[in-house]
Formats: sequence, C-alpha cells, structure tokens
Amino acid sequence: MSIQGHAAPGFRRVRDAFVENFSESAEFRDLGAGLTVFVGGKRVVHLLGGYRDPECKRPWNESTLVNVWSASKAVVAVAIAQLVDSRQLDYERPIAAVWPEFGAEGKASITVGQVLSHQAGLNGFVEPTSAVDLYDWHRITSRLARQRPFWTPGTLTSYHGMTFGWLCGEVLRRTAGMEVRDYVRKKIAEPLDADLWLGCPIERRSDAAFIVAPEADRTPVELNAIASRTVVNPVPDGALANTDEWRDAQIPSVNIHSTADGLARLYAALANKGSLDGVQILSPAAVDSLRQVRSPGPDEMLGPRRWAAGVALNFDGAFGPDPDAFGHAGWGGSLGCASVQANVAIAYVVNRMGSKLNGDRRSRLICDAVFQCVQ
Repeated sequence: MSIQGHAAPGFRRVRDAFVENFSESAEFRDLGAGLTVFVGGKRVVHLLGGYRDPECKRPWNESTLVNVWSASKAVVAVAIAQLVDSRQLDYERPIAAVWPEFGAEGKASITVGQVLSHQAGLNGFVEPTSAVDLYDWHRITSRLARQRPFWTPGTLTSYHGMTFGWLCGEVLRRTAGMEVRDYVRKKIAEPLDADLWLGCPIERRSDAAFIVAPEADRTPVELNAIASRTVVNPVPDGALANTDEWRDAQIPSVNIHSTADGLARLYAALANKGSLDGVQILSPAAVDSLRQVRSPGPDEMLGPRRWAAGVALNFDGAFGPDPDAFGHAGWGGSLGCASVQANVAIAYVVNRMGSKLNGDRRSRLICDAVFQCVQ
C-alpha cells in the first residue's frame, strides 16, 4: 500500500498520522482514504492512500469520490447560508412562509434556524418508511409536511440525522427554484472548482469508493425514546451507499460524494472569511452567522454538542484546539472542519467505516496533528 501526494515542510507529523491510520486496530483501520489541508488559503497537505475496494484491486487516486455521510450536512448549511446572505431567506423566518404545507400539525412557527440546529422535533418519521422511500423526494417531503413534531419545537435538541436534509432541501428548492443537486453544483462546487456532488453522476460511478459498512459498535450508546427515532424506521444501512439507487438519489443529509480536496476547498473558503482563490461564496458576516450558536446543547442523541446553523461547533477537541472551530463529521469517520482564527481547513474522507456513533479516533488523530504543525 503506497501513499501518494505531498505534505509541505513542517507538516510531516500530519503525513505520519495519515499513515498510522492504515495500521490502526481492526475496528478503525483505513482501507482507503484521502486528506487535504489548507492553511491561509493555500493547500499544504494533499495525501491519498489505500484502495477503493475491499479486494484491493483499485488504488485510491485523485478522482476517488467518497460518500461522506453526515459530513454532507455542512454543504447544505452553506447553501442555506448563501440564501440568507442574499436576503432570500432569514434564519428566523418560519419555514411555512416558503413551504405552506409544512405549517400543518402545529409546525407553523418552526423556523429555518430551528431546523438547522436540530430543534424542530422532526428527527424521524411517524409513517412506516422503507429504504426505497428515501429515494422519492416528494414522498418524503410530503410525509414530513403532514407530520406532527415529536416535541415542542425549540424546547430541546436531538440530531435530525436523515430528515435535516429534506427539510432544508425543500426550503432551498422552493426559495431558489432549483433542485438541490443543481444548486450545490452551480453555487458551491463549480465556483470553488470542487469535485463535490449531491449523489454521484453516472459518468463518475467508476470513481466512487466502495463503502465498507461498520461492524457492530463494541461499546454502544443506549439511546432514549426521543433520540432513537433517528435510527429506526428505517434502520440505517451502510451498504446502501454502494447501490445505483442511492447514488441516483438526492439525500442531502448523507449522500454528498466528494474527494478530500473537494470538501477541503469548501472549508478553506469558510476559514478564509468566505473566499478562496478570489471566489467569494459567502460574505464574512455570513460566515459568522453560519457559526453562531443556536443550540448550546445537550443533544439527546449526541450528548454535549453546540449546534450553529447546520454545523457543529467544536466539542471535546474534535476539530482541534480552537473552541470556535466548526464543521461536521460523517457516520463512519469522514470529516470536514475549519478554524477562522487559524485560517485552517481540514477534510478527511474514508471508505472503511468505523463503528462509533459519536467520534472516530482516526479523524481526531489527523486534526491533532494538523494543529500541532500550525502552532
């Protein structure tokens, strides 16, 4: 297994951490991975290693796309932030103002900001929902529109693992007049020259890494009745990410496909006050609003957690030493994060999923190494 790419002088420790993750314990050993780090708007680390497939026949390369699971949510959050930045939306605006059907069953006052910070009371489905249903945008959004919240919105926080994407996505679709996948391409990925997609286009299927589903968690967390609604009806299945149906679909919470460099370019712009290589995707004020605390926690599912407008603020050093760093991890280990204070952006994508519900030591090792080199 060879490591390709480069680490600038002074970042050898990051390369060592990347290599170490290929020799970790069986539960967290990388099969294939990509890592990109920007400091001050410049790419200082770009590493690729391992394989796209469990048979180790297809080496990881510059074009390898990874389903990054919930690291997708940050892309959705930036899309909404752009609409707020252009005054087409407001975080305090009721969703029903742009999606009237959503106002049914006591949801008329739920705001955009409450959905982004997981306070809307819609973290799962009441109606029986199968994996096949997830591929039908209008079926799912209509189901959420007619559903009563599980708790009084704004009174507590519990991670909206899947529903976040359809709720935000339908608001975006109705406000911008574009499908979410088209918005992501035209307003985020193309301006930043980022190899990042919602779903995976047919012409890029050969670049998609095979996702190895996680083994059972050896130290599982027992979820309460509120939080457990996120992981039932349907039960999450990592193997779905390898199907054409999944790659065809728009599931904004969990099926962004990206290279490490593609995701890192988004965070590099955020770390640099909304701009990268002369392209401004958000104003500095909009970046500040994106990372403003909207729920101080705790989160019923994830525990101590401060949610901003669709991104998490740093918790327990997961994104390095800056307490105001922000980002989003994905189920199984992929992660993107940024520090405005240090002007640092990190994206790490993997195809062999770790089992932990909350945290993955591979990404923590990477973030620790990056900031040790920056300091």
